[in-house]
Amino acid sequence: MAGRLASQLSAVRAVDPSRYVVYVGFVLILVGFSIALKDDGFLTVRNLLNIVQQTTPITVMAIGMVFVLTAGEIDLSIGSIVAISALLAAMVLRQYGWPLGAAAGLAAGVAIGAINGGLVAYLRLPSFLVTLATMGLLAGVARWLTDLQSVPITNDLFNALFGAGKLFGVPSLVLWTLATVALGHFVFQETRYGAHVHAIGDSAPSARAVGIKVDRVRFSVMALSGLCAGLAGILYAGRLHGARYTLGETDLLTVIAAVIVGGTRLNGGIGSVMGALIGSLLMGLLNNGLILMGLSVSEQLMVRGLIILAAITLTLRETAR
Repeated sequence: MAGRLASQLSAVRAVDPSRYVVYVGFVLILVGFSIALKDDGFLTVRNLLNIVQQTTPITVMAIGMVFVLTAGEIDLSIGSIVAISALLAAMVLRQYGWPLGAAAGLAAGVAIGAINGGLVAYLRLPSFLVTLATMGLLAGVARWLTDLQSVPITNDLFNALFGAGKLFGVPSLVLWTLATVALGHFVFQETRYGAHVHAIGDSAPSARAVGIKVDRVRFSVMALSGLCAGLAGILYAGRLHGARYTLGETDLLTVIAAVIVGGTRLNGGIGSVMGALIGSLLMGLLNNGLILMGLSVSEQLMVRGLIILAAITLTLRETAR
């Protein structure tokens, strides 16, 4: 009996509380806003579904970022990829229909991610600098493509599939969230590829020594991040019924905050797709709740920054050795 109790106590001590900060924080913020905004419709099904729909592009990008950060890399170009993918999808759609438009947007994201991955994996360039340069380059290309003009999308089927439509009463964007999170979680946790991503982020030399194709995995996570950003761009275009060069330009910090708060380690080796989902929804809750409280933009930024800083501090603080 004493031995069993000792083993149970040891298991409890082995639990890393920082992994659950985002879940506790999510519940506390949800309850806090529910009490403070009980007369403003915060807790209605309509408002909660609206939060999920508004955060869907962030969630999709966060899934790709989990793979990238866990592998020990970073992708700063996702916001610019969103704009390029949305604009190309809208432009191709007008001439050739929505299937080719959607394919063009996704292909643009994958291609840019693959270029980033090739430079990082095979030319041994730092992902921070590569994607920083790509971010600036693509921002210029997005402005040049349409001469600073928005591109409207009037195709009802495209807008329904990737935006405001419903299937069996469930909004399309909620279905996209569920589908991408389920697939991302399965690949990350249940496949050999996911295990290789973890191993590389933990120790690339050790992973290489046991036969893992380190360069190939690094290339693939950058391409995957581009694909997720491309899909996010299409989802933005569908929800907004159009594309503009400014799409995604403020999303990078939100995505990284959601991923880090969700338990993914910035220097690699540890990640969580489910944590990224909760982190993304946490960002959405903050935005929605602060707006309903009537705070000014400056006040929203200050409160959001303080809450995110507190969450990141609790999440990343390591036990002193």
